[in-house]
Amino acid sequence: MVGSTLVELTATEARDRMVRGDVTAEAYTQACLDQIQARDASVEAWAYLDPAHALSQARALDLQRRSGARPGPLFGLPVGIKDIINTGDMPTQNGSPMFKGFQPDRDATCVAVLRAAGAVIMGKTVTTELANTTPNKTRNPHNPEHTPGGSSSGSAAGVAARMIPLALGTQTGGSVIRPGSFCGVHAMKPTLGLISRSGVTLQSHTLDTVGVYGRSLSDLALITEVLSQYDPSDSVSYMRGRPRLADALEGAPGPAPKLAFFKSPAWEFAEPQAKVAIQSFAVRLGAAVEEIQIPALDDIIQHHAHVMGAENSGYYGPYLEKGPDALSRGLADRLTAARSVTAADYVRSLAARDQLYAEVERVLGSFAAILTLPSCGPAPKGLGSTGNAVFNAMWTYLGVPCVTLPLMTVDGMPCGVQLIGKRRDEARLLATARWVEMQTADRGVMR
Repeated sequence: MVGSTLVELTATEARDRMVRGDVTAEAYTQACLDQIQARDASVEAWAYLDPAHALSQARALDLQRRSGARPGPLFGLPVGIKDIINTGDMPTQNGSPMFKGFQPDRDATCVAVLRAAGAVIMGKTVTTELANTTPNKTRNPHNPEHTPGGSSSGSAAGVAARMIPLALGTQTGGSVIRPGSFCGVHAMKPTLGLISRSGVTLQSHTLDTVGVYGRSLSDLALITEVLSQYDPSDSVSYMRGRPRLADALEGAPGPAPKLAFFKSPAWEFAEPQAKVAIQSFAVRLGAAVEEIQIPALDDIIQHHAHVMGAENSGYYGPYLEKGPDALSRGLADRLTAARSVTAADYVRSLAARDQLYAEVERVLGSFAAILTLPSCGPAPKGLGSTGNAVFNAMWTYLGVPCVTLPLMTVDGMPCGVQLIGKRRDEARLLATARWVEMQTADRGVMR
């Protein structure tokens, strides 16, 4: 296959062809590098890229394969790594001049797991400053005048531009799901603690979650299943068997799941066209969808703000003492404002989390998933902001799994559809997402 065709494959398709021997890992990596050469001048998804090193990894995998080694589940698949996740052979610069050229001495746990599964660590993708809200250089592949979202900007844009089939991001507010929506790709923020954060720059130990990007639901299942390993060095990691996520997407679909359409407390921030689009989407799914209210969540946006503000201040506050050049004005102002969160606010908001999750869990006892917007609308024009995370923050606060599906466009730009499931039940969430995609497959992208 020619390189331009190879980059159109999903990760699962490419992996299967490499395992069969139809394509070498080196040829596939080269095709991705050629796509980067063709697209990255306008997208700027990469903070660090060494093509020779990427090809060396791929050649080593091909040699192991020819020597009779059994290919790993991610054999030959290039993966982009958000530049707050440590890599022992590449710099980790956190989107900040303070960390320019910083070289970790070892991989983050999630990167080590990827390597062991046969992935090619392609390079480091652009993040916003310290994975917060100050934009960096990346642009939206669908229109470079628009933001790709943040803070996992380069990861989402790299997958959308066909530079890589898979990428890692992180979410503290909306940093996985919102860029996925803006860039028109599949993205998942799993349950807090499913993927190890050891070796990842933290800004909030009760919120930060490693998430994934891919070209299909099968891609999300593939990489998440590999990354789901208990890590006692991460305080939120939990003991469990490996989830059988790929199995959840196989076989004949069961009965139509029931979906709860929830506008949420974020609804007032949504753009009118996005409101119309998601309401029309819900209607077109028919009797499977029921609109609900969850009054207990009325204050959830403020609870997230208290927790994120207090923990941001704890982790990043010391950088304020380094002087005016250490941080951008925007981040410095956010951290200064966060000092107004009182200890009482923080403790109350931490205590409210499980109480509010119990309300969501009660709803999900009657519904397979909650359906809502993943962003206020399509990617805003301009590069001065990464967009509003309000449609994501509440779910990050609750630690629940979320996916965004590229099933809508608004004003000619991608706008996803978000589904939310129970904690630790990614399998059911992905199976429900599969049903939603099957219902819309014959109808085209909804507008």
